[in-house]
Amino acid sequence: MTYSRGGAAYGRGAKAYARVGVESGVMSADPHQLIVMLFDGAQASMRAARIHMQAGNIAEKGKSISKALDIINNGLAAALDQEKGGEIAERLASLYDYIARLLLVANLRNDEESLNQAERLLEDIASAWREIGQQQSA
Repeated sequence: MTYSRGGAAYGRGAKAYARVGVESGVMSADPHQLIVMLFDGAQASMRAARIHMQAGNIAEKGKSISKALDIINNGLAAALDQEKGGEIAERLASLYDYIARLLLVANLRNDEESLNQAERLLEDIASAWREIGQQQSA
């Protein structure tokens, strides 16, 4: 076995280990923690998109933005309970939709400012969500 093959095997092993860690975290998380994990994933994808955008790596930028969009649309927005959440859920749904549109513009136009705005808005929601969790824990 050459060094490069060993390195590739190590990389695959590390990814598998990380995947198991994430899966274990999801299995043991309460609903509030699951939403925090979704925020974390979307924010990490946006940071990766910025790095790829600045490096001119269009394909990877697109993948990162697509992942963020998937988390926002099929995770965060889908988790909203319109009946119990009422007006708050309605406003969050509108905000998630706006963030998704900003991400689409960022992707289509390589617009870092749209990406920044989407990231700031999502961080505002995420920090409020984390604060609720801290209050419940206390």
